[in-house]
Amino acid sequence: MIRLYYHPGNASLAPHVLLEEIGAPFELVFVDRANGAHKSPEYLKLNPNGQIPVLVDGGFVLYEAAAICLYLADRFPEARLVPPLRTPERGHLYQWLFWCTNTLQAMLMHYFYGERMVDDGDAVAAAQVKKHAEARIGAMLDRLDEQLGSHGGDWLLGSTFSAADPYALMLARWTRNFARPARSLPRLGPYLQRMLERPAVQRAFATEKLSTPFV
Repeated sequence: MIRLYYHPGNASLAPHVLLEEIGAPFELVFVDRANGAHKSPEYLKLNPNGQIPVLVDGGFVLYEAAAICLYLADRFPEARLVPPLRTPERGHLYQWLFWCTNTLQAMLMHYFYGERMVDDGDAVAAAQVKKHAEARIGAMLDRLDEQLGSHGGDWLLGSTFSAADPYALMLARWTRNFARPARSLPRLGPYLQRMLERPAVQRAFATEKLSTPFV
């Protein structure tokens, strides 16, 4: 059985939602971040980076959330979570999934962990990192909002739900306490509500005991 090592609301949320969408049996394994379980020798054998999530499928171990999402979508083609190979639509999926993880998620890490980018104890510099990161994230949310308005469909890539949608939901959720959260944008707001109406999303949120505001 597939096992997903997770912590509520972390980068494991997108793979968790995908597993719920797929409907195949899987097991969630809680990683107690608060007590450093992600840095334990046992966990580091699975992911030497000490980050969440990790997927274990039989004897196969995979980390990096976006890679796990693509793997699951390909592993279960009957779920139709990715366009066919060698098509422009497949390339479009790669573009937006990688944009989410390499661009938006990377800047969100600067926002939440600005102290990692400066000298130890430099609270003023860390605050500057956070401030500038939030401004850049705002522009990225505008780009995401523009994408949703470019095709008239309900989902990130158009009329078909894909593996990129849970990833976009997860990152948008991380902005919920911003002065200008993703839900406040004209197209992102309704899109996120559509996401929250999906039974798979509701199951994942309930299992992880996520609190409101959900996005």
